[in-house]
Amino acid sequence: MQCPPIRGYGYNGRHGFQSRRRHCFRRRNMDAFFASIPPRTPSKRSPLPRPSLVNSIPNGASLRSVDHRNGFPENLSRNSSSKWKSDPIRYSKLSGTVKPPTIERNLECTLEELCYGCMKKVMITRDVLTLSGQIIQEDEILSVKVNPGWKKGTKVTFEGMGNESPGAYAADVTFVIAEKRHSLFRRVGDDLELTVEIPLVKALTGCSFPIPLLGGGTMNLEIDEIIGPGYQRVIKGQGMANKKEPGSRGNLNISFLVNFPKDLTNEQRTAAVSVLGDSG
Repeated sequence: MQCPPIRGYGYNGRHGFQSRRRHCFRRRNMDAFFASIPPRTPSKRSPLPRPSLVNSIPNGASLRSVDHRNGFPENLSRNSSSKWKSDPIRYSKLSGTVKPPTIERNLECTLEELCYGCMKKVMITRDVLTLSGQIIQEDEILSVKVNPGWKKGTKVTFEGMGNESPGAYAADVTFVIAEKRHSLFRRVGDDLELTVEIPLVKALTGCSFPIPLLGGGTMNLEIDEIIGPGYQRVIKGQGMANKKEPGSRGNLNISFLVNFPKDLTNEQRTAAVSVLGDSG
């Protein structure tokens, strides 16, 4: 009887087995050894490790993912035509197992969510390798905890939650925080910027008006001085949350855009000259 070589159990790739008789003897021993092991009940999916969420790194599966908040389906599979940022393929020098490139996708957050923190739920559909060698698709819901003060470019990585394939580790999935554009505020570091339009008469005579705040609500702002070019008011503690100093916030910087009248009558021009004179 011809016994095929068993790689990994004393096989010499250069000289082969020195004796066919010795080879068959080793084969029978191995058969007896494996026969003594009780059979395992195969599971639906392969017993690959499922690492937990990696801590976020500042700056910086399936193949169909859906953000439950926005409900936009997205195909992430190997056959997808979507373009994903990925790292070069990595190899393990010890086992030779391939480490697939990391799958990256943006996770959009509002300024309110980045200021106060939130929990984002994202559903992904990924390829899973079963014990029988088949590839099936499986849905997963990933929870991304957004901490107060996070900025765009912050990365959250789920190790081993990407696609599985034969002869390779499961790919990692990385979510990159992106800021949604706000209708009123613009973020600059830990500060917020707001531009307010006022008529010329109020810029010259003073005014009082409500200022909107991030997250809702208003505060009254009184100005009793002339608002000229470059004039700015700063409201402390009404900016974005400071990640390095929990509980503290940046400032709200208010700039003013003075609206000049498009036309004046002769009487108005005369009155303006008599009032202003050579004050400029």
